Amino acid sequence: MGYVDVAGVGHTLPDGRELFADVSFRVGEGAKVALVGPNGAGKTTLLRMVAGDLPTGTGAISRFGGLGVMRQFIGMIGDDTRLLGLALAVSAPGLRAAGERVAAAEAAMHAAELRGKFSTAAGKAQVAYADALAAWGEAGGYDAEVLFDTVSTIVLDQPWDATRDRPVRTLSGGQQKRFALELLLRGTDEVLLLDEPDNFLDVPGKRWLEDRLRESRKSVLYVSHDRELLARTADRVVAVEGGSAWVHPGGFATWHAARVARHDSLEEKRRRWDEEHQKLRELMLTYKQKAAYNSDMASRYQSAQTRLRKFEEAGPPPLPPRDQDIRIRLGGGRTGKRAVICEQLELDGLTYPFDLELWYGDRVAVLGANGTGKSHFLRLLARGGTDPDPANTPVDNGMALTPVAHGGSARLGARVRPGHFSQTHDRPELVDRTLVEVLWRGDDHRAGLDRHGAMAKLRRYELTGQGDQRFGTLSGGQQARFLVLLLELSGATLLLLDEPTDNLDLASAEALEAGLDAFAGTVLAVTHDRWFTRSFDRFVLFRGDGEVVETPEPVWDVG
Repeated sequence: MGYVDVAGVGHTLPDGRELFADVSFRVGEGAKVALVGPNGAGKTTLLRMVAGDLPTGTGAISRFGGLGVMRQFIGMIGDDTRLLGLALAVSAPGLRAAGERVAAAEAAMHAAELRGKFSTAAGKAQVAYADALAAWGEAGGYDAEVLFDTVSTIVLDQPWDATRDRPVRTLSGGQQKRFALELLLRGTDEVLLLDEPDNFLDVPGKRWLEDRLRESRKSVLYVSHDRELLARTADRVVAVEGGSAWVHPGGFATWHAARVARHDSLEEKRRRWDEEHQKLRELMLTYKQKAAYNSDMASRYQSAQTRLRKFEEAGPPPLPPRDQDIRIRLGGGRTGKRAVICEQLELDGLTYPFDLELWYGDRVAVLGANGTGKSHFLRLLARGGTDPDPANTPVDNGMALTPVAHGGSARLGARVRPGHFSQTHDRPELVDRTLVEVLWRGDDHRAGLDRHGAMAKLRRYELTGQGDQRFGTLSGGQQARFLVLLLELSGATLLLLDEPTDNLDLASAEALEAGLDAFAGTVLAVTHDRWFTRSFDRFVLFRGDGEVVETPEPVWDVG
């Protein structure tokens, strides 16, 4: 069994700012410990330090047992990475290095053979390949291939020989996550570090993960913003906030109450310190006045000075961290009574024809397993429907989205202007621009803002510290908040939200719920967030058999 000990750890950002300090906690044998806290507080940085990806500047981190790591990017791989590359990415460093050596040697051998099958270079490449295969075996590569084959069969219903060279981008985000999680949970590593393991999983997938975490004997430290998953799996919570961290020894269900009690206690200790400080200061001033005309009081005056100085040098107890104050003001606007009209709409290869009407003011949750067509449906509407009307121009980059093959029709009602939130935050036009620059320039749907106006908007979203930071360098949650701000400023009257809470911290998710509640328009959201779903009043289910139906209550377990 493995464990992790973190003692007095701190981290300073490249610009000299202290991200956190004096962080201490333990992940005991078989424990399931959740890291929670605001976006940007340092949860992923802390995981990377435990994993050894970042140096430990202050304090110490000790680990015992094999370490398996799943990083945040999994689920969003869109490049030419092959499935073998994904499998190696979550493997032990030695195995990963041996696998990369085999791949490089194999490519070099094929290249040499193309130049001349019996050349000296081809012979050397073959020898290098044989050596790489020997090193692969010594690193446990052949045992790993048995695991790869088992997981490939479970997740993709195909053997490893058929999938190892498959581009990862051809897998859904949920399949990528499930593949990596199966490898880690079935592997030999005794300690797992999981960054957002539930993102991109549908609800059956989340329930599978909850069951596997609970039954696993591995020690697990993980970051998640899914309130249901946290409540069902964490037996201890480490809250990263206010430049440090504190440990709640119970589960997530009691964490909120414990946090309130802790803050009350910190405020009371600070109040008492302030009172004592005032008393000591007043006593020192009293003796100072008396010593001015009575030399016998000089020693008492000096003693009072010393006592006050030592008290101040010890410093006051910390104040409780400031609560996030995220204020989302999604305005919207009045539209025709019917916001969306679908008549015999069919998404090619995904659904049978279905009819659906959405009315102004509806709050509709789109549910269903991964791969059933939910995101395609939102993307179709984000492009203006099947027959875009210039009066219904999307307020963002909707027309730049990939077209959706379909039959039938999906029309938008009068004055309905769609705004789209992508689950993968794929806004390439924003990646290299700072937030202030994006707001300053504006676009066809948003007026530009001067720096003062831009910072005022960012302040409501707790993003002032990131104003001069490029969008592509933000955390997932910070990107999500900024994209919601762009929707707020755009004048959208139909919000099409694809998994908007995936990367949002707890306070941000609650602020989004409040913002949607006040929004004067129609909301259509694809979600696997069971907590978030409770705020909706209509539920459209994309079934695995291609049927699209409306249900009176959320339905999660369907074929």
